Amino acid sequence: MLFKSKGKVYGGEGIVAVRKAGFVAAQILHELTTLVEPGITTKALDDVALKRLQGEGVEPAFLGYDRFPAVLCTSVNEVAVHGVPNDAPLNDGDILKLDFGVVVDGYYSDTAVTVPVGTVATENMRLISVTEEALKVGIAQARAGNRVGDISAAIQTHVENGGFQVVRELTGHGIGKTLHEAPQVPNAGNAGEGPELRSGMMIAIEPITTFTTTHVKLGSDGFGYVTDDGRPAAHFEHTVLITEGEPDILTTWKTN
Repeated sequence: MLFKSKGKVYGGEGIVAVRKAGFVAAQILHELTTLVEPGITTKALDDVALKRLQGEGVEPAFLGYDRFPAVLCTSVNEVAVHGVPNDAPLNDGDILKLDFGVVVDGYYSDTAVTVPVGTVATENMRLISVTEEALKVGIAQARAGNRVGDISAAIQTHVENGGFQVVRELTGHGIGKTLHEAPQVPNAGNAGEGPELRSGMMIAIEPITTFTTTHVKLGSDGFGYVTDDGRPAAHFEHTVLITEGEPDILTTWKTN
């Protein structure tokens, strides 16, 4: 199992490349969030992302991966992840998950946000808020010497204390020379279990949350995963470098 696999430790060249890939991905994703409003289509957002990739001279991480037909994953409401962009306009009150990655010099980044469309129901905004907080508490455990299960347990505890659930079938993952590497980083688990985190490892931490169900199923398009209860899901993600000190978030668009 990937969960039991240790994962790779990367040196300077790989870390520099992922840092650049993460910065570019985060900048483009942030720009996309400013365009989200009722009436825009997810296909239009994907078109913007593609043009920005071309302008930066970098490669998309998702296009063609397991036959995925776009550069951007756009998952609306009950679609938790891996939704395919289309020509349907977004509606006021929707919640939209944007998942995006970039390849620089053969190294990958991966990041995601959940964006409210117009005026969103209070309970949906709370789901979004708790999920974003869960990413932060998970990242706080991403330290050399800790275990993957420390991240998993922190995320699960925060989400369940907030009154929500985490999806079991979908997990975070190692990242570097490929998009998905060992180890898996589940969003539920026990502290002290799983592979040890080592300085130089890079992992994508991504809580995926729902109202009542812990399961998703493959949607009719063959790509998106839909919640069992048909209610909305939320998703946030960062690519994180494990160090001897504080976790180093590589997918941030802000410069110090």
